[in-house]
Formats: sequence, C-alpha cells, structure tokens
Amino acid sequence: MIRLRVALEIDYEVGEHGCDFVFNIHAAHTPRQHVVAEALNLSPALPSLLETDLATGNRYLRVKAQAGALKVGYGATIDLHHHVAEAAGIGEVPVARLPLHALSYIYPSRYCQSDRLHRLAMREFGSLWQGYGRVQAIRDWVLARTTFTSNSSNSESSAIDTLLGTVGVCRDFAHLMIALCRAINIPARFTTGFDYGADPALGPPDFHAYVEVYLGDRWYLFDPSGTAIPMGFVRLGTGRDAADVSFATSFGAVQSSAPRIAIEAIAGNDGRLITPYHCAQALSTDDAEPRAGAGFGGAHGVG
Repeated sequence: MIRLRVALEIDYEVGEHGCDFVFNIHAAHTPRQHVVAEALNLSPALPSLLETDLATGNRYLRVKAQAGALKVGYGATIDLHHHVAEAAGIGEVPVARLPLHALSYIYPSRYCQSDRLHRLAMREFGSLWQGYGRVQAIRDWVLARTTFTSNSSNSESSAIDTLLGTVGVCRDFAHLMIALCRAINIPARFTTGFDYGADPALGPPDFHAYVEVYLGDRWYLFDPSGTAIPMGFVRLGTGRDAADVSFATSFGAVQSSAPRIAIEAIAGNDGRLITPYHCAQALSTDDAEPRAGAGFGGAHGVG
C-alpha cells in the first residue's frame, strides 16, 4: 500500500458580477484508491455542494462566489492499493463483450478524432498481438514521436494537432494515445489527477493528464508523456477527453493564479513508507468488472 498526502491552493479574483464555479479537485473514491482524510477550505467561507457522478465516480464541487478575492484549498491523504498483474497475460476484450460502461470510450470525441486515425493505427499496430503489449506499443509510439514542450498547445489542441505538430503537454500526449487506441477498438479514457514523482525540471507540480485503457477486466494506467510515475497517480476524474474533466470551470468573469500543488509519500498505519516507483507490471486502481454476456450481438466500429 502507498499513502500519499496532497495539498492544493488556487487564488481567484472574481469580477463584479460574481461567478459560479464547478471544480473537480476532490480525489475520486475507487475500489483501490481510498480517501483516508480530506478537507476543503474556502476563503471567504462560502456555501458549497459536493456531488458524485455515479457513472464515472467524478466528484464535483459547486461554489457561487461574489466579487472579490477567493482562495480555494484542498488537502487529502490517500491510500493506493494497486492491482498488479503481469502484462503478458492481459488481453483485449472484443467489442461484443465489453461492459456497457466501457462502450462510450471506443467512439471519437471532440479532442480524440479516432475515426480519422484508423488507417494510421492499423498500419502501425494492426498486426500486433491484441493485448496489453499492443497498448504499450501505442504508448511508446506516442512518446517517441512527441516532444514534451511547455506552452506548446492550447485548450483547442486535439490529437490530430499533436500528431502533426509533434509537440505538446501531458493532455496532448493523452489525447493522441486515446485516439489511436480507439481507432482499433480499444476503450481508452482521459484521466486527470495529482502525480507523485514528476521531474522537477519540468516546473512546479501541476495537475497531470494520463490514460486508462480497458483490458482484460479492468482499467489499466498508462502515462504517454513519460513525465511521471503511474504508481504515484491520484485519480481526480475520468472522461472521454479533456472537455469532460477540467479541474475548474468558471461561469463568469474571473482571473486566477497557477495552482500550487504539493504531494508527498508518507508512512501508512503500519509505519511503512513506500515510495512510488516505475515497474514493468500492469497497474490499476479499479477492481475487475463483469463483461457483457456471450449472447450479445456483434457491433460495427472502426476496426
């Protein structure tokens, strides 16, 4: 078990007409990610509503702020009990046997135009063994052909833009990997979170975007940007792409500072301190899920 402690602060200056916020900054509850303790601090103190999307597990905080300064603080202690498996034994799931919740993650979305990448994906990966190794090959392909460059993209950049431009930040790497997976009918989703172990040379700690791919019977973790340690990911939200899981959405005039994030590994209840590390095994913070029955009819997709 790995125990991580995270802290987040963001400063806002709200315009004269006030602003409604929807935040996705609370650590998600998953079968293998346990929120041991957490605290939210709003200054000034404001009424807030915290709700959980039952379909995704994403936790959304709603805040209505008046004009003036607003400071948002969140802190949590999280235990990670990873499912660890040998990658060679994990296969892909045929579309006809995918669980219902995974189906939406094989279709194109705003930033992941998988329908336009089908021919490329088939040429590069179509002949590979259909399992974890093929997904790892996609991850490695994206990493090898894309350079991590701060401020090289914007909120409109898509998987196609990253493919052509060959530069990006973590969200761009994630979009391209997701699009290539979906292009050959492998469910893949965009995930946001805190990450332990990012290279300090890349700048101060920030939110991280990574990929979860449905293989075998659960969602497995991948980091196509190569900047972090998957064992140190704390999930905040999952969605089809970045449009679904912004850490903050504002409805009104507002200016904000860069988020200030701190994350550290601490000892668990047993006194043991385990620091996240790179490993060759497949990792997941989900448990196994039932698949569709064998009598489910065939499906037609891009692959």
